[in-house]
Amino acid sequence: MNRAFSILFSLVFLFITACASSTGAGKDSGRAGGKTKAVEDLSDYRPKYPTEDTEAPVARLEPTNHVNDKVEVLLDTVASVNKSIKYARGYRILAYNGSERQTVMNLRKSILRRVPEEKDYLTYKQPNFRLMIGDYFTRMEAQQVLNQLRDIIPNALIVSDQININKNVR
Repeated sequence: MNRAFSILFSLVFLFITACASSTGAGKDSGRAGGKTKAVEDLSDYRPKYPTEDTEAPVARLEPTNHVNDKVEVLLDTVASVNKSIKYARGYRILAYNGSERQTVMNLRKSILRRVPEEKDYLTYKQPNFRLMIGDYFTRMEAQQVLNQLRDIIPNALIVSDQININKNVR
């Protein structure tokens, strides 16, 4: 019994001492939110640098020949390669995919009346006609045009396709 009592007493003692706050571990800066904060003043240990307020402004130097000949040759090469690119991956609006010729022709006319600046691509793979509208680099561009055409072609889709690059526009 004495042994059990001594173990219980030591556990209670450890619990009480572990939960007690230590008040001598630094300077008290006051109470913040009901708790004491320990603050150490480290300003004696921080390095001090002299300040010079009389510093003269430095004149700005402009480069005279900042583009050399090798860079110009490389830029011309890249420009000529870019001019030869005619196709890219992009998006088109799939307006119609079906077998009725008259329907696709009427739909094509009504779309071109609404957005005359867009190019249309009508293909025929037996037995289906496929009408696609526009050449768009991003899906957002295609969505803007599709929103204009939504009342004419409610079932239209935006599809990924190989598009023509118009050099006059870009």
